Amino acid sequence: MDLEDHLNNLDSSNEPAKVQPYRSVTPKARLIPLTDPFLEYLRSDGILLPSEDDEDQASLTDTDSGIFSSSSSLSGHYSEDDQPDPSLAWPEIHQKVKFVIAELGGSVTPKLNWSAPKDATWINATNSMECRTPNDIYLLLKSSDFVTHDLEQAFDGCEGKHSSRIKSSQEPDKIPYHLVLRKTITAFVNSLEFRCFVRARTLLCMCQRDLNHYDFLHSLMPSLRPLIQDFFESKLKNSFPDDSFVFDVYIPPPHQRVWLIDINPWAPRTDPLLFSWMEILELSPDNDERGNSTQSDDELDENTELIFIPEFRLVKRDDPEAYSFSTPQYSAHKLPKDVVDASGGGESGLREFMGQWRDIVKRQEEGTNGD
Repeated sequence: MDLEDHLNNLDSSNEPAKVQPYRSVTPKARLIPLTDPFLEYLRSDGILLPSEDDEDQASLTDTDSGIFSSSSSLSGHYSEDDQPDPSLAWPEIHQKVKFVIAELGGSVTPKLNWSAPKDATWINATNSMECRTPNDIYLLLKSSDFVTHDLEQAFDGCEGKHSSRIKSSQEPDKIPYHLVLRKTITAFVNSLEFRCFVRARTLLCMCQRDLNHYDFLHSLMPSLRPLIQDFFESKLKNSFPDDSFVFDVYIPPPHQRVWLIDINPWAPRTDPLLFSWMEILELSPDNDERGNSTQSDDELDENTELIFIPEFRLVKRDDPEAYSFSTPQYSAHKLPKDVVDASGGGESGLREFMGQWRDIVKRQEEGTNGD
């Protein structure tokens, strides 16, 4: 895929471009255009949360977490260490967030243009994407590497002869960012969400999103596959702007209706889950028109019309993924970015990082002793 195609794919999978055309098949959602002051807040270091209007909170002093809520002290007076309420710089956004949460029943899940802060759920009180207050939303957004990528590096990795020209027109300060708040799906069953891969308007393959083994899914496969195929043919195949994309669907009991959860760019940044991107790129109806068909060549004559059947991959009982309960998803994103970057250099990179860390600590200790 050249640069222009990649950028167009990112634009098409941008959340504002997805919500309006597919409102009838997606959970109820609202879009809030974001202002420059709010974007500056998201990009700023540290986590400072607005005061809660409905409760008398004291200033937080948990210096380890780096999370602070600006509010008056118990005495009602500000000390010199108190921080100003950050929402004073973007009051209209704060009020819209409150209104939408109430409008959608008091519980929402947030997302920016392309990414949801799924890597930051560990910091949320619910240990999930569910948010009941504006501060729940701000905390997830500011703690997420995925959201930071949307804000700072959405078009990284694009190369081509027109890269300088096109990427300059896609600078972060020129992208119209939106906050998407979606009504929380009650009793969402993770095992019934599936990721589907489309190239050249052909549904090539699909797999489960939750990488754990669920025995009941294997018996449902014969009914789930045609449901997803019919949904793609009727709702997405000819309406989505791009020829190639990745979409996520949810099929709750009684497994008769398909809900569109997300549309992702056809790009390496989108997780292929149970496939590899090399596998997906090599799949083609032209190479194997029968797909997963069980008919043998001997059973087919020259007049038989060959039908491509998308591969449907589930975690099997003996697959390595079936034993990943002890490894939380996105666990790598809980480490400081410096540590993750250093680990990319192998043992020598980590050793160099630790040496720099010791030097910094030593200088700080010497400075403290000198005072």
